[in-house]
Amino acid sequence: MPMIINEELLLSSGAELISYVTNDVIFKEGDIPKYYFQIKTGTVKINTYHEDGREIIHSIPFDGHCLVESSLFVDKAYPVNAVAMAASKIIRLEKARFLELIGSSSELLAQLYSYTAERMYYRHVMLNNISSPDPGTKVKRVMESLKAYNQYTHQYSYQFPFTRQQLASLTGLCVETVIRVVKKMEKEKAVRIENGKIFY
Repeated sequence: MPMIINEELLLSSGAELISYVTNDVIFKEGDIPKYYFQIKTGTVKINTYHEDGREIIHSIPFDGHCLVESSLFVDKAYPVNAVAMAASKIIRLEKARFLELIGSSSELLAQLYSYTAERMYYRHVMLNNISSPDPGTKVKRVMESLKAYNQYTHQYSYQFPFTRQQLASLTGLCVETVIRVVKKMEKEKAVRIENGKIFY
């Protein structure tokens, strides 16, 4: 995916490139938003934790995506965490400079708005999918949504990039249920499993 905002434009506006390793926290729930974050390379999970310690993954942005940029426009703390899922390089621009940058260009603002709108659409689709009471339907719909979002169309063409545990966190199911559902899907030839990887 191309960058939401051109990398050189961000750097010339005072942004810095920061490296994160797996499980590094980029920001956490309750932090006050101080920066615009855009992924140059890598994968990040946007998550929260229930009181019982159960993780809920809300989204998994990757190369070119920005992180919870909507929080920069409201005077509120982050409602979620952002955690690196793999080694990642992330461009970070101070909030005031970011607002000045997009305020100076209606084209940039339109790009950002379009990205945010598309992500909100995807979020609503995902929420609708995981509201199903049937575990099999939940898992299948989440796979369908991610496959469509990444623009894969053929059977078994999309390698699901997440572990069974992460799929459980995306659907709100326990990992044992997800394992059972995936095995059933394999028997029904809805997915193909190769070396533990799910192809949908």
